[in-house]
Formats: sequence, structure tokens, C-alpha cells
Amino acid sequence: MQKVFTMSFDPSSLTYNEAGLIPCIAQDEESQEILMMAWMNAESVSRTLQTNKVTYWSRSRQSFWVKGESSGHVQQLIDLRVDCDRDCLLAVVRQTGPACHTNRRSCFYTSIQKDEEVELMQPMM
Repeated sequence: MQKVFTMSFDPSSLTYNEAGLIPCIAQDEESQEILMMAWMNAESVSRTLQTNKVTYWSRSRQSFWVKGESSGHVQQLIDLRVDCDRDCLLAVVRQTGPACHTNRRSCFYTSIQKDEEVELMQPMM
């Protein structure tokens, strides 16, 4: 990829919602598959960039969540991208094991087809 323009990055330059969060979509670097979506705050963005381990903000636990910390299904950061409105992130990752807590490769395993839900993948063994 050719660099067109560079400037220093400050996580506070992103547009966060009223809770101080920004959605982050994780995409597999090789397959380009969308793996999951989770929330980040400015500190989790900073931690992700410092460690190259994708770190989210858990709304239910009100704490940082390093993907794979307990399961071993880590996401190594390859590239972190900002959308044009600066209100959504795309984390290009190297995923180890399943990304979904249901033990599936992707959280997007259900398709809605003609008013029916169709399960597209089974849990990984």
C-alpha cells in the first residue's frame, strides 16, 4: 500500500458516542472475513496500538478486554483503520482460533434469508 499522506495520530481525534465508545470491526488479514464487532474507548485504542494485541472495552464488565486473554483466541493487530467520519474503526487482524464467544470463526454466522434465519457455520472443534 502506498502512503499518500501521513500525520501523527491522537485517539482523542476520533468521534466517540455519548458513552465515550467507538465501534471497531475486526477483519481477518488473509481471508478478509469480517470476524466481529466490539467497542473501544480512547484508552483501549491506545493500548491496542502500543501492544498490537486488540483491546476492547467491555460494556457489561466495565473493563478492558484483551481479545483472547482467557480463551487463547488472540487477535494480533496488523493494521488499524479509521473511517471517513472518524466514528468507526476497522482492525485488520491475525486471528488465532475462533473470534466468536460461541466458538465460531465469526460472530456473523446467521443469515436472514426470506424472513428465516439460516445458520451458516457450526462451532469450531
